[in-house]
This record gives sequence, structure tokens and C-alpha cells, in this order.
Amino acid sequence: MRRRRTRLLVALLALASAAGCAAGPSVRPALVENDGKAASATPTGTPPVPLPPLGEPDSPSLRWADCDDDTRQRIGTPGVPDSLHFTCARVTAPLDAPGEPRRSVVRLLALKAGTGPVPLVVVNDVDGDPGTVYAARLAATLPPAFLEKFSLVGIDRRGTGLSGAAQCVPPETRAALIEADPAQGDLQDVLDAARKAGQQCAIELDDSQTALDSWRAAGDLEELRKQLGMARLTALGRGDGSKVLAEYAVRFPGQVGRMVLDGVPDPGADTAAVLDAVAAGAQSTLDAFGTDCAARGCRLGDPKAALAALTDQLRRTPPTTGDGVAFGPGVAMFAVYSGLAQRSRWPELADAIAAARAGDIGPLAAFAAPVLHDSRAQPSRIDATIATRCNDSQTRLSADQLDQVVAGMRAKYPQFGAVVAQQLAWCGPWPVRTEPLPAPGVPGVPPILVTATATDPVTPGVGSTRAADQMPSAVTITWQGAGHGAVGTSPCVTDAARAFLADGKIPADGTLCPA
Repeated sequence: MRRRRTRLLVALLALASAAGCAAGPSVRPALVENDGKAASATPTGTPPVPLPPLGEPDSPSLRWADCDDDTRQRIGTPGVPDSLHFTCARVTAPLDAPGEPRRSVVRLLALKAGTGPVPLVVVNDVDGDPGTVYAARLAATLPPAFLEKFSLVGIDRRGTGLSGAAQCVPPETRAALIEADPAQGDLQDVLDAARKAGQQCAIELDDSQTALDSWRAAGDLEELRKQLGMARLTALGRGDGSKVLAEYAVRFPGQVGRMVLDGVPDPGADTAAVLDAVAAGAQSTLDAFGTDCAARGCRLGDPKAALAALTDQLRRTPPTTGDGVAFGPGVAMFAVYSGLAQRSRWPELADAIAAARAGDIGPLAAFAAPVLHDSRAQPSRIDATIATRCNDSQTRLSADQLDQVVAGMRAKYPQFGAVVAQQLAWCGPWPVRTEPLPAPGVPGVPPILVTATATDPVTPGVGSTRAADQMPSAVTITWQGAGHGAVGTSPCVTDAARAFLADGKIPADGTLCPA
């Protein structure tokens, strides 16, 4: 039954892409329900598990303390309203390294925003804002009534932010990990940089090197649930933060409360095939970005022509950033890719590309700064990203295989094929996961809301739908827009997520939200 629904939704997404789902006014109805979609994905003959009621904490053990000033400093610009206040606490969880389980612990930073009585745990992408910063930013976008019912509890995932940041990649190596030229060459330089990173991380991280993964991050959420004093975990995940929640549901099905998975990654074991779809999503997002740019009358013109001219310019004479990094075509395209994922920053990205064409690379380099810059307060995001994603995968390709993959992806996706394919090189020297990959779903779990974005450069809508297809209780709602994640961006999806979390209203499986 769910396979038929998936084929129908894939066809609808293809039609949406062909029609150009750019931002702008829509004459379509606010919600479109697909014929034949059921409100529950529970197998025939199995009684559905009801959505649990919201509960409040009982004997919480976390000690919260004011962290307003520190949080606002970490957020930077744009800031958040003065009316928002933040408290922080430390969560202790077992490290659980393979071969040495429960021998040592990790201390994770948690942040609370809002005064609502029900904690809503927020988990972000491992390569995005640390969970505490993401929760603070998300709180600023939500209506006041939401924060009267919920308090957002963001957590910096292990190895990220202020939760024992990995910080193991040599500083001079970080830029080399993202410098694959979009138009020419193999991935040998990236692979060499990955070898250096892997060797240093093995030394610096020691027994925690293979303990930075989504499965153990799900265990961290269980410790957080206990210390919050909650009978069940009510949570919102974004991107591969949704993967952590999906694995939580597999590990702790009896503790699942109300969960929203915003842009869950494709669970396919073949990482090369998954990344091929990611590159396709990035190309489609660039098209949507161009349509948005034209509608706003921005000065960039045709983005593809502008990017081709920019990369040629940078290939001839690569300038240097304020941090002393050579800003070549590969780093520039990585910066553009990062900007496409942040829908709210598209106008800023368009101006940054235009400025770089005129010789000022500063605004565009800022989009790559979270990877290139590293400090105690704002650790580089690439260290934990490599550790987590390589520990989550068993795919390892030889140099020859990498060359074949990057050549094929360059041919199909001229702007972003190499940008995305280089992630395969990052894992080349990393220890291969020896534990079995976790199952994508288990029966007996309450309904879980999966929100997908049709044109997403990080977690493509088709992949999110495929992930939902393997989760027996998943209910899917798809935004026919572009960008990474729909909650907080699409009013239609945001309202559906609010109604699900706050009021227990389950949308019809397969609901579409217009762009």
C-alpha cells in the first residue's frame, strides 16, 4: 500500500519540479490531499497506536542557569528578540565507544527557550547550527502561543558546538576537504586531505572516534528525556537531526511521544546513490534560486552564468580570505551550496555572488566560514560532520571508484556534482563501521509526522518520502517549495507541525503544501 503511495508522490514531485515550484503567490488551495492516501500507515490487521497525550515534567534533575549573554554572542547576526530568554544545563550521557561500552561519559550542552510547560526537544543537522543555537533561532520564528505551550530544548549533538567539539582536523586541511573543482580534476587532493584528517582524528579522539554517530546520539536523547523528567520524548528534528529521532524510535519505541521529522535523509545504504540524489536536489534548488532572484529583480542575473564566470575568475587568480584560505572555485561553490540550503538568506547569497564577481569575496566566504573558521566558542563544523557521517555509513570507495563517481556526477550536475561527491572522499580513510546499520523503522510506534521539501539541496523530498515509507507509523506532508527544511519556512507545514505537536491533529498522509 505504502509503495503505491510512494510512487504516486514521486510522480507528483516530478510534476511539481517540471512546473517550477518557486517561491511566490499561489492560486492553489492551502492543502491538497492525494487520492487514495490513508491517514494511517499501520499495516492492515494491526491496531493503530494512538498519538500519546502531552505530558509535563515529573521530578526533573537538570539544573538550568541563565545563559542569555553567551547565547546571544554565539548567535551573532541576525540576532533574536530581546523578549526571548535562555537558560542552559549540562546533560551527562555514556560515551558507549564500541568495545568499551559505558566506560566514560560525554557532557552535552542543552538550552531552553520559552516558558511553556512541555519540553520540545530540538535536534539539528550535524553540519548546521549547533542544536542550542538552532533552537534559539527557531524560537524567534514561532508564534508566541507556541512558546506558551512548549519550551524549546535544543541540544548540541556530541562532538558539535559546546558538547565536546571534535576539533581534530588540522586547520590547514579543512579548506582542502572542500576544494574539489566543480569543472575539472579528480578527488586526489581531497582524498589526501581526508587521510591527514583521519590520522589526526584517530589520535585526538581516541576511543570517541567511532562513538560519534546517530545511533549513540539517539541514546543521548534518552538520557535527556530522563533528566527532563518526561515519560515520553516530544521532539522536532531537522535534516539528519531527524535521522537521530528516527533511530530513537527504533531504540526506544515505548518512549516516543509526538515527533516531527523535518527533511529526514534517505536511509539507503549506498551512500554514493544517496549523494547522487542530493546533487540533483542541489541543481534543482539552484534553478529555484534563479527564479526567486528574477522575481525579486536582483542584480545577479542568470545564476548559472554568473557562477561559471566566477569560478573561471577564481581558477585564474584565487584570492585569499581574511583567515588566509585560498578561495578557489571549489571553496566558492561549497559556499554557494551552503547558502542554497538557507532559504531565508537567498537575497544575501545573490548579493554575495555578485560582490565576488566584482572582486569582493568577503560576503561569499562568510557562507563557508562555519567550516573554515575554528575557535573554542565556534568550532569548525566539518570535524563532527565527517566523524558522524562516516560512522553512520559503511560505504568506502577506492580512488578509482571515486574518480568514476565524480566524473559521472560532474557530467549530470555541472555546478554541484563535485561539491557533493567529495563527501565520499572524506570517509575513505575512516574506520569502516563494524556494527550493523540500524533498521529504519519498527512497528508499534505512535504516528510520526515526516515533513518533506520537494526541492531540497540537503535532504531531497523523494529521499525523505522513501525514509517515511520504511517507517510503519509515518504520516507525510510535502512542501512543494525549495530550500532545506519546511518547518519555519512554509506557513502551511509549520501550522501542520504545530497542530500535530500541540493539538494532536494528524494530517492526511500525502498532504501537499503549495510553494
